[in-house]
Amino acid sequence: MVTDDEREQHAAALRGLLYLACPEAPATAITETAEAISRDTEEAPRAAVPQATRLNGHTARGQHNLSRADLSGADLTRADLSGAQLDFVHLGGARLRSADLSGADLTRADLGGADLSYVDLTGANLTGAYMTRATLTHAKLGNANLSYADLTRARLTFAKLTRAKLTHADLRGAILRVGAGSSSMPRASAPGAADLTLVDLTRADLGGVDLSCLNLTGADLTGADLASADLSEAKLTRADLTGADLSEAKLTRADLSEAKLTRADLAGADLSEAKLTRADLSEAKLTRADLSDADLTGTRLDTAVGVDLPLGAMWDSDTRWPAHLASLVVEESDEVAPGVYRVRRGQSRDRWVVRS
Repeated sequence: MVTDDEREQHAAALRGLLYLACPEAPATAITETAEAISRDTEEAPRAAVPQATRLNGHTARGQHNLSRADLSGADLTRADLSGAQLDFVHLGGARLRSADLSGADLTRADLGGADLSYVDLTGANLTGAYMTRATLTHAKLGNANLSYADLTRARLTFAKLTRAKLTHADLRGAILRVGAGSSSMPRASAPGAADLTLVDLTRADLGGVDLSCLNLTGADLTGADLASADLSEAKLTRADLTGADLSEAKLTRADLSEAKLTRADLAGADLSEAKLTRADLSEAKLTRADLSDADLTGTRLDTAVGVDLPLGAMWDSDTRWPAHLASLVVEESDEVAPGVYRVRRGQSRDRWVVRS
């Protein structure tokens, strides 16, 4: 006795097989044929399935129109769907490993839980796509548009995001790093490439990931794991990094203007030459952090923990220093512009004041 669940699984597998066998067939014909065959799974067919006659479509190869098709659970491993019209398609739980979806239109597509490992999505339009818990390990997403896409808890380990657009994308709880014990560093994108403006990366697992030069303006990185991540020269203007783990992170020349770093862990972080203008580091942990040559004009540091005297750093009257540094920083600085000061270099280490 075939259960309803088994019948649905059979239909899902057939949808994939029928597409691979008849790639020019209309989406409705594939769906209806798969359902008709699955209804007779308990006995051998005694007549041809009439719906199969509609599989002789007229769509040109490489221009597949599968808009709104139901291919959920289908096995499309290594399928050629390059340039296909797949807007609003149902591919939840589908197997698309190593498939070619380059240039495909997947606007508002349902890819929840789909296996997209090694898939080629170069130049694909994934605007508003639902990709919760999707596996995108080693996926090629260069030049892809993922604006407003839901990538919560997706696995993007080793994904290539060169010049990808992720504006307003939701990556809460997403994983972009390799597993424990790996010696190689995953790259989330090539330097200066992907646009993650206003992306939601709340509690995302980005430990050790190369995010250098990325545009993360206004991104929500609340509680994110960025330990040992490379954020050098990244643009984090107005980003929310409240409670984020940035220990040992590389933030050299990063733009953190107006960023919220309240309660962030920056222990051992390299913030040399970083721009922290009007950034809020209230209660942040800065033990062993390097703030040399940083721009600290208007920065709030008064309740930060473990702040050293930052050699070469710029500051002004709006900079709020911890109590133990307030007088020392004045003593050791020179005015370089009206109301703007720079901490002198050349102090010996024993002149530094450290508070844990």
